Amino acid sequence: MLNDSEKFQASPWYRFTAEGEIHSLRLTGSYTLAALNNEIKKLTVLLEHFANQPNIQWDLTGIESLDHVGLAIIWRSWGKQRPSHLLLRIDQEKLFDHLAQSSPTLPRTKRLPDLLWPIIFLGKRFFLFWYHLTGIITLLGQVILDLFYLIRHPRQIPLREISANLYRTGAQALGITAIVGFLIGIVLSYLMSQQLHTFGADVFIVNILGMSIIRELGPMLAAILVAGRSGSSMTAQLGVMRVTEELDAMTVMGIPHSMRLVLPKIIGLGIAMPLVVLWTSASALLAGILAADLQIGLNYQYALMNLPNAVPIANLWIGLGKGLVCGMAIALIACHYGLRIKPNTESLGEGTTNSVVTSITAVILIDAIFAILFSNVGLRFTR
Repeated sequence: MLNDSEKFQASPWYRFTAEGEIHSLRLTGSYTLAALNNEIKKLTVLLEHFANQPNIQWDLTGIESLDHVGLAIIWRSWGKQRPSHLLLRIDQEKLFDHLAQSSPTLPRTKRLPDLLWPIIFLGKRFFLFWYHLTGIITLLGQVILDLFYLIRHPRQIPLREISANLYRTGAQALGITAIVGFLIGIVLSYLMSQQLHTFGADVFIVNILGMSIIRELGPMLAAILVAGRSGSSMTAQLGVMRVTEELDAMTVMGIPHSMRLVLPKIIGLGIAMPLVVLWTSASALLAGILAADLQIGLNYQYALMNLPNAVPIANLWIGLGKGLVCGMAIALIACHYGLRIKPNTESLGEGTTNSVVTSITAVILIDAIFAILFSNVGLRFTR
């Protein structure tokens, strides 16, 4: 408790008076950061002391000026709730009402460990997955409707946009896919030729290279590279259009996003991916055959002549079909995340990252589905 001299002491910040059972604390002066300066800590302690005393009438009508610093000092000294006896001006009433709404007072209870956090975490992840899944399905449905519309109105087909996407996602990706395929073919050939040479089965390297590259590795490598290269580019392009409000301008002009932006990307990448898969598989096979020639002396002419007999043509069609589905899925996912980017740079980076990760996951899932559906197609069980 304060002694009598402190109770009636005049201060530039407050005046405390006690008449019988009536205790009044009138705040005066300027409760601003510039005025309080070094007195903030001392004033905070005094106000908290007064707030702990019962039956004190607070009078804030004498405050000349009040900023957010002074407002926070008073509000925290009250324990973030109004005292029972309080006099305020109209402008101060609005400020404290806003504080009361933004920081509601809750009883202070000891927080117990949340034993349901795994279920809550999985639930949030499930609803996030469901949100994106329904969005992708909705976008796919709109693209199908636009495709039917363009079939009925062929003059409105966006040929320029399709051609531009075909060039960016196909022709410009040939370099990196050829290099990666060539290196993977060399690595596979060197590893497998050593093991087969140990058992005297050198000629079977043609079977292993052909089946693994044409059926699995070629489409997978091409799809993952395209997802990281072209998929991120599509998401970033749509995201920048969102940031610069170009998408809003297209909406105002009545230009549908799905027909002019999404559909050309899906068609362009759907056409380009089988060609990129064929190019990547050819590079990997060529590198593997050359490496086998250098490693174990397997004649490359023999390998090329026996490749059609070792690998049925159905495997090539499976690889090309896998590339077509993966390409359209990558473009659809990239456009979905691109259209949901908010007009800020942080959302742009986050959306691009999520687009690439989701696309690669979808590629692996599609590969697994193809492996199950065509498990008995294109395989020879006898030599």
